[in-house]
Amino acid sequence: MGAKRLLPAGHASVDFYQGVVPVLVPFLVAERDYGYVAVSGFVLAASLLSSVVQPLFGVLTDRWAMPWLVPAGTLAAGLGVALIGLTESYPLALAAIALTGFGVAAYHPEAARLARAVTGGDHVGMSWFSLGGNVGFALAPVLATPVLAAGGLAAAPFLLLPAVLGTLIMLPLLGRRAGGTTRSSGRDDWPAFRVLSAVVILRSVAYIGLSSFLALFVQQRIHPGEAAGGAALFVLFTAGAAGTVLGGRLARRWGRVRTMRGAYGVAVLAIAGVALVPGPALYGFVAVAGIALYVPFSLHITLGQDYLPNRVGTASGVTLGLAVSVGGVLAPALGALADATSLRTMLAVLTIFPIMALVLAGRLREPARLEASVRLT
Repeated sequence: MGAKRLLPAGHASVDFYQGVVPVLVPFLVAERDYGYVAVSGFVLAASLLSSVVQPLFGVLTDRWAMPWLVPAGTLAAGLGVALIGLTESYPLALAAIALTGFGVAAYHPEAARLARAVTGGDHVGMSWFSLGGNVGFALAPVLATPVLAAGGLAAAPFLLLPAVLGTLIMLPLLGRRAGGTTRSSGRDDWPAFRVLSAVVILRSVAYIGLSSFLALFVQQRIHPGEAAGGAALFVLFTAGAAGTVLGGRLARRWGRVRTMRGAYGVAVLAIAGVALVPGPALYGFVAVAGIALYVPFSLHITLGQDYLPNRVGTASGVTLGLAVSVGGVLAPALGALADATSLRTMLAVLTIFPIMALVLAGRLREPARLEASVRLT
């Protein structure tokens, strides 16, 4: 199997564990009687280390070759989820989930560097690498919900299997690295990169806030039980996978920045629909929200790498790392808002974040070296 196929498969295996965290939430509530704020702590634990440490890993990989972080990070992500089923202690369970966040942080910068080398920096090629991660997200409720429904949290160690498979898949790539191909004589555009980073953070808050509480919301509004919540997460994650590929295609025609702006405009309406539209139609708005929030996903990565051509690891660690993690930092605040008001109100408040992302995206411009190719396509 070629490197272009191995990379998405490996990405799926590690981001599977990001998708498992919201799947765990209803089971933690049911088996351990945790409230919204308490279960938000698990989202925070999985996210905080990743959002803080991942840029540091990016800086380190700009200085030293550390391809071993790809399989090591995958195994750590799986071990964290597995260990949560082996302890009844809330602090130890939080530590286990934090290990998952640490593993995700270690994996992404080096994997994104390798993906840039394999794809030549093409944003469509990067969309396929990103698709692997989104497929992992989408498979999480499909694979994890039946396992946990059958055996409860005690069955969580069985969820280590994807990490083992992902590690074996990535081992043949340990000798390959982007190396000097990621260096550039171009100038780093830090002001644009800072604006882009803020956009990534706002998108992350909206998406992780939605995915963390969607299952519980659907159980309240449509049908009680884990199956309805798991189905909603599957729709969200699958739509996200479709949005990732669509983003690369749209960027070829319209440019990355223009595509990003349109996606955030659609996301505002879609999230409002999730919160306010009654009945099964909610699933349709979940799908649109997933697509809109993931259309910019791979575009953030390639834009960041092009804004910082001499700091590809740093750019990858920030854009890819913040996208999958930093939103969890605000999860406890969102949980507290839901406790004080309702899940519906909290989801409605999430529309504020894509609105702000849209405003900031208006300040971004396509990197000069790609503007001509965008016009030609």
